[in-house]
Amino acid sequence: MNYAVIMAGGSGKRLWPLSRRKRPKQVLKLLDGQTLLRRCFERLSTIFDTRNIIILTNAGHADVVRENIPELPFNNVIAEPAVRDTAGAVGLAATILTRVDREATMAVVTADQIIEPTEVLQQALKDAIIFVNNNPGDMITFGIQPTFPDTQLGYVKCAAGRKCPDCENEIYSVEAFKEKPNEKTAKEYLDSGQYLWNSGMFVWKAKTILANLAKFLPEATEALHRIQADWDSPNQQHTLDEWFPKLPKISIDYAIMEKADEVYAIKLDCRWLDMGSLAALADIISSDKDNNIVVAGASELLDCKSSIIVTEDKNHLIAAIGLKNMVVAHTPDATLICHIDQTQRLKELLELIEQHAGEKFL
Repeated sequence: MNYAVIMAGGSGKRLWPLSRRKRPKQVLKLLDGQTLLRRCFERLSTIFDTRNIIILTNAGHADVVRENIPELPFNNVIAEPAVRDTAGAVGLAATILTRVDREATMAVVTADQIIEPTEVLQQALKDAIIFVNNNPGDMITFGIQPTFPDTQLGYVKCAAGRKCPDCENEIYSVEAFKEKPNEKTAKEYLDSGQYLWNSGMFVWKAKTILANLAKFLPEATEALHRIQADWDSPNQQHTLDEWFPKLPKISIDYAIMEKADEVYAIKLDCRWLDMGSLAALADIISSDKDNNIVVAGASELLDCKSSIIVTEDKNHLIAAIGLKNMVVAHTPDATLICHIDQTQRLKELLELIEQHAGEKFL
């Protein structure tokens, strides 16, 4: 059968104070009252049976994830007891799926992306599933047609595409995965026409990715075998708590995709955004006549320009005078005020907050 695995483990430090350790960015209601996680789930629910959609998240986020997607079966939200990056999360999901379905085909998507129009991704997922089911030893990734030389994203180098029976999209052979380039290299990638942005989304057979993990990341094998052996038993949680933290902390790109053979790509020609920072709101929310981005139930701005004003509290009024290129992000217990050009220093700020106030505001 076909399954979807939503990776929802990130905390989103660059969206503080809206995003917290116990309230990740995926459940912030910034999209017309909807969350990124809800949008992701709805994209998938037209393709996959709800019973076949799994969400992987941090243990501290499991309850809020279940509240956001109440129609999902309780056990379909899998709580990771430690942060182990995407290789561990993928391995865990594949291990669980192969226990119940040896021939499981799994689509891996992330919960913090804006993708428009939705139909582009949905068709690509359908085509990828057809391709993988016909070629069970192959793996599919999705590349985004780049629109500018981005230095904050990884790239996928592709060879010429070819038509696949019963698929609308062309299938491209992947020649290489490239990490975040400098500006000169990014421009070369864009000009060549051979490179796509790496979306971090995949389709493969669960048993195929496990075979590749055993080949290229053998130190993960024992932990995954132990977890699989005790899954759905009285020892399930104890074994997960004991062995999941022993998995190597490494991304699936580094661990597998850069080394594996028979990797292919489908090109997504769509609007795509990794919702990683407050400044990214400018790319997804329409501005007012003064180029301000406002997410608030009530606001009064006087002579403010090119600023970002955010609160989820519909009963809280934000009033400002003379702001220019500023960020104001309000929550009941913390408010961030900074220049837009300084948002990249949030990690530094959070370290100071933890040093002086502990974890109370994190």
